[in-house]
Amino acid sequence: MSEASEPTPASDDEPLRSEDATPSPQRPRWRRVAAAVGRAARAPFDGAGALYRIGQDNLHFTLPVLNGAFGDQLAARHDRRAICFSFRRYGADVAVADLDLRPTASGRPRTTAVFLHGLMGDEVIWQTGHGPDDLRFGPRLQQDLPDLCCLYLRYNSGLHISENGRRLHELLTELVATYPEAVGELVLVGHSMGGLLIRSAGYYAGIKNEELKIKNDGVAAEANNPNSSKNQPKTNHQKPTTENQPWLGRLRDVFLLGVPNDGSFLEQNSHLTSLVLRKINLWPTRAISGLLDQRSNGIKDLRHALLVDEDWQSPHADDLFPPRTVVPLLPGVRYHVLVGSLLKSAGSALHDYFGDGLVGAGSAAGRIFQDPAAPPGRLISTRVYPQLHHGTLLSNPEVYQYLRERIGQ
Repeated sequence: MSEASEPTPASDDEPLRSEDATPSPQRPRWRRVAAAVGRAARAPFDGAGALYRIGQDNLHFTLPVLNGAFGDQLAARHDRRAICFSFRRYGADVAVADLDLRPTASGRPRTTAVFLHGLMGDEVIWQTGHGPDDLRFGPRLQQDLPDLCCLYLRYNSGLHISENGRRLHELLTELVATYPEAVGELVLVGHSMGGLLIRSAGYYAGIKNEELKIKNDGVAAEANNPNSSKNQPKTNHQKPTTENQPWLGRLRDVFLLGVPNDGSFLEQNSHLTSLVLRKINLWPTRAISGLLDQRSNGIKDLRHALLVDEDWQSPHADDLFPPRTVVPLLPGVRYHVLVGSLLKSAGSALHDYFGDGLVGAGSAAGRIFQDPAAPPGRLISTRVYPQLHHGTLLSNPEVYQYLRERIGQ
């Protein structure tokens, strides 16, 4: 009788038989239901927490949005949330006298670039993007062009464009008067509504220049009149004052990025909708029209890019085609008109109307910059950047390279 052989131990490579596997206990159904209910109950709080974190990360943007929508009403009530027109540094307003601008190490004045944001924006759009390491145009230009001085402005974009334009003129005048040896050639860079402020400021600076010229001509005529009692020898030897050397004399370049030079199609549609609802004259339509009309003066001015006080003060300002003062280009200034487009091709009606999604390409290009009957000698460069929306104009490498080359000349 043969001896029973011992069972051979299973090899490590041999698969485990199903009868040897111990099945993991399955969670009871009531526990799975309770866990699902718990996740559903926590979802609103998790969402609120996420919104809070996003809000904290973008807290700087909340106030500009509020001012863009209702800034005129905040200013009228002297609300502390109304933004003041000011230079910005380290996330705070800074007076011109506290900028502490200085010439280069060799004693030469610096080319000074002033950046202006658009509707509901702030100075941060020129500085950083999605993170602190995502540097945008201002800091990058400062790194690549060490002798360049970059300054940033913040303003209440809910006010009339002409109000902010006059304030910009006053602030630039104060800047040049305070730092005549540090501020050399001026470069103004405006995005969207900011570009309209630049054009409005140039208009009011030109008016001041004409007033000063008339005043100086009158003083000179009186000084040359031998019968004048005010004729003094020192009159002919007086040095020109700062008022006679305005910032316009230092302005070299104006960059207009996605600027609605001929108005915004979005605001035109809003105005037309409000007008139609008001004409229907039913209680619901009147209520909706009244709500639409609560938008700020700054937004309303974007309809036809109203740059001077007389236009929005006109009794016909709410007409479909209101009167609009033509603001001429400044002589001797180089204009750089940068246009974004969602489309690949720039030769279509959709491109002209929708442009970068917020500003039509036809409006951004501006009739005044394309007028064939304009006097010769204008310095205008127009560039179209396909497949760019309104916001990416502020971070596109090609746009930055264009700015760097022109400012660094």
